[in-house]
Amino acid sequence: MEAVTRAARDGALYPDADCSALRQALAERLDVAERRLVFGNGSEDLLAILTRVFLDHGDEVVTMRPAFGLHTLYAHSMGAGVTAVPITADGAIDLEGMLAAITPRTRLVMFSSPSNPVGAALGAGEIERLAAALPAHALLVFDEAYYEYGCLQADYPDSLALLQTSRAPWIVLRTFSKAYSLAGFRVGYGIVSEPGLAELIDRLRTPFNVSRPAQAAALAALADRDHLERSLTNVAAERTRVGEALTTLGVAPYPSAGNFLFVALPTPAEAISDALLAHGVIVKPWREPGFTHCLRVTIGAPADNDRFLDALGAVLAGAQHGLG
Repeated sequence: MEAVTRAARDGALYPDADCSALRQALAERLDVAERRLVFGNGSEDLLAILTRVFLDHGDEVVTMRPAFGLHTLYAHSMGAGVTAVPITADGAIDLEGMLAAITPRTRLVMFSSPSNPVGAALGAGEIERLAAALPAHALLVFDEAYYEYGCLQADYPDSLALLQTSRAPWIVLRTFSKAYSLAGFRVGYGIVSEPGLAELIDRLRTPFNVSRPAQAAALAALADRDHLERSLTNVAAERTRVGEALTTLGVAPYPSAGNFLFVALPTPAEAISDALLAHGVIVKPWREPGFTHCLRVTIGAPADNDRFLDALGAVLAGAQHGLG
């Protein structure tokens, strides 16, 4: 807040279109060249730009199902076809299925790891397999919006190091919206395989897509390691606690490396969600075919999580009586 207040005093001035200070700090933190970084008004801004740069009518995108909605919506908006490969029965990413779905018309292979909404993540061997198998005509969009939460697992892979061997172009997307608690400021970034890809992206982005206060907030958040550690510690403990409580309620969630849980319910999730609203609890019911009995709930502060669990317990108990 102090950094944002200072930046707001210069509100009459345009933002730094190059995000210079944030670019330098991230390049040092990630040990990558500054020109391999691109910035967006949240990582979803970069998703939109990527589809505008690389997709046209008749092109194809390979992703997973269930998927983060914008991975498919943005592709469809450009007239591209989407092949969505379902997760496995235990909630894992079907990497071999996605690789098998690639055709000569595939321009983007785009999915999240940890996956949104389920929470599964690829292991090191799988990323190596992905890097080796991708054809040169397909851009890998590896969406790591939940990267920091994934790193809570001791064996979470270093995707940047593992993707270096790929002959195909790639971009790893990350954000300040999740673990850094800056969703309202809209700062996302991407690390590209080589600077030429960044140049293509910059041609289609608006020059002032990250505001002056947002850049200041992200720079301050990047330096505030104590806050990040407190946030991650809370999620690690609460994700386990909430997962165990859900299992006790008879609705065990899928394994998750994110700051959320994906829960299969005995009745349609839309009805459960509507009933939870009456308790002042908002969750996300999933609407993709095959997953309409699932909802995703974000892990919050302990009191918020308790409110959700109490409400869900009451709703499930009333489900036999029409969710009354």
